[in-house]
Amino acid sequence: MKPTLFFSILSVSLAISTAAFAADEYNVANGLTLNGNPLGMHGVDPLSMFDGSAPEVGEADHTSTHNGVDYYFASAEAKQAFDASPDAYLPQFGGFCAFGVFVGKKLDGDVRYADLVDGKLYLFVNAAILQKYREDPEAVIAGADAKWPSIVNTPVRDL
Repeated sequence: MKPTLFFSILSVSLAISTAAFAADEYNVANGLTLNGNPLGMHGVDPLSMFDGSAPEVGEADHTSTHNGVDYYFASAEAKQAFDASPDAYLPQFGGFCAFGVFVGKKLDGDVRYADLVDGKLYLFVNAAILQKYREDPEAVIAGADAKWPSIVNTPVRDL
């Protein structure tokens, strides 16, 4: 095999494997948006999670893309605020359940079961898990923070 062909094959293989890993770094809905990207937070406006009211469904008219994931916003103003500082509004652990990450899993994070701690958004898979988290939130957050770097690039099916 010629060296240039070998390196071409190697480059393509690395690109494909990187894309496969990146797909599981964020909790996204099945399917793609009109932009061709997966949808984050199940279409809920991330900023709505910070104002103390019920989560608000975003509109495709107000879409921002961050790290290859699309997010919908309820207004142009919310989109503009997100665009100025996306990491301030995105849920921790790529939107996966914080308690799931704590135990080494990537479970769906549901906006109906959320907590704000020190300005950071944490999502949980259901009411029972949110209740379990509330027994010792500091330990769960610290444990999830410690665990996340070792699983962030691991496909969901491999955990």
